[in-house]
Amino acid sequence: MPKTHLPTRPLGKTGLEITPVGFGAWAIGGDSWGPQDDNDSVAAIRHAVASGVNWIDTAAIYGRGHSEEIVAEALKGIGKDERPYVFTKCGLVWDPNNKNDVRRSGDPASIRREVEASLKRLDVEVIDLYQMHWPASDFPLETYWQALLDLKKEGKVLHVGLSNHDAGALATCEKLGHVETLQPPFSMIRRDVAAEILPWCNAHETGTIVYSPMQAGLLTGTFSAERAARLPDSDWRKKDSQFTGETLEKNLALVEALRPIAEKHEANIGEVALAWALAWPGLTATIVGARSPAQIDGWIGAATLALDADDFATIEKAITATGAGSGPLQA
Repeated sequence: MPKTHLPTRPLGKTGLEITPVGFGAWAIGGDSWGPQDDNDSVAAIRHAVASGVNWIDTAAIYGRGHSEEIVAEALKGIGKDERPYVFTKCGLVWDPNNKNDVRRSGDPASIRREVEASLKRLDVEVIDLYQMHWPASDFPLETYWQALLDLKKEGKVLHVGLSNHDAGALATCEKLGHVETLQPPFSMIRRDVAAEILPWCNAHETGTIVYSPMQAGLLTGTFSAERAARLPDSDWRKKDSQFTGETLEKNLALVEALRPIAEKHEANIGEVALAWALAWPGLTATIVGARSPAQIDGWIGAATLALDADDFATIEKAITATGAGSGPLQA
């Protein structure tokens, strides 16, 4: 296991022990969040690892391979004992002549090409966790899941999982071979997976690493209506309903209700949002993005922050009062 001074949790039955927070490498791909400086990205990854984070989550589609390349560059400056686990994904492919032409593919031949490309970009001999990014319709679910199981058997990847698949898909795949991990969206605002998917994972010892636990910046305590209006057109949030109109107002009202809890624990609002998510049964860890070292310092404390019963009650009341998000209110 990579060295870390942070607490760790078992990732299902994989045998991996991972920190409650991991580095999310979507934004550093530079294609969906506006302009990004690669030097800042490398510095952010290295600072996260120096701060105790022992895993990185990326995907081939992030920056059309660029995110994986930046991860590889960052790893060159990290010692072997501190080198974090690297998780990546397949199943989203793009036209080399038109990178905006993206499609889902469950073709086993494509998955084999994708894993070889990811191994090369990441400059590793084996991938610690390989996940199917989204459900695909061009091939049956069983076909592409078997393709991932075969890659594990062959030693190309150590562990395999799914991302953005529902409980029915999990159950189908489990019959072929254990679904070692699942990566769904989950936050104080987006709580739907807590109804059925997290309980399924908990019951089947499937490790769950959730993405967007701070709802793409909304739950950091630093977002505002003015900032939302200033987002560049290249930022996907510009057109997302959570960042506009009445929905944005509800979300920001919830954030303000979290401020007293943050002050009580001498933490920040983003760390409260992460600690809340980490308390749910069946949830192993949270993926948290960062584009600079300073952003790491804004959420690393969540790994050791423990909320109490009064905090959870206050949050439940705030969610109900503001009407923010959907899904179960409390673990």
